[in-house]
Amino acid sequence: QAQLVESGGESVQAGGSLKLSCTVSGDMLRLFSTVGWFRQAPGKEREGVAAIDRFRNTYYADFVKGRFTVSASNDLGIVDLQMNALKPEDTATYYCAAIRGGLVTSEWAQELLSSQHRGQGTQVTVSS
Repeated sequence: QAQLVESGGESVQAGGSLKLSCTVSGDMLRLFSTVGWFRQAPGKEREGVAAIDRFRNTYYADFVKGRFTVSASNDLGIVDLQMNALKPEDTATYYCAAIRGGLVTSEWAQELLSSQHRGQGTQVTVSS
């Protein structure tokens, strides 16, 4: 069993910052190689945002590079997403997800979206 709980979503002005946190717990924590974030905006497909693995390798979608930073505790039990220079198009529900087993690094986003281990999401709204 695994539990993933997100927090930190709020409404902010464009250009502002937010920090999202994901707490990962349960017996399966040790089996996860990678934890990350994906998002879904109304009427749009889900998209991978960022992820981090146990070796501290980080992965980012092109649309957040230079603005978002993912970090984690040593055991991946806490995974944060620092979001700076937010834009209205960042408005979405942000979900934390964990990947069990090995990661195909070139497919990190797809593996994140396919994972059954995910939280309930936290809403981020960026107004112009």
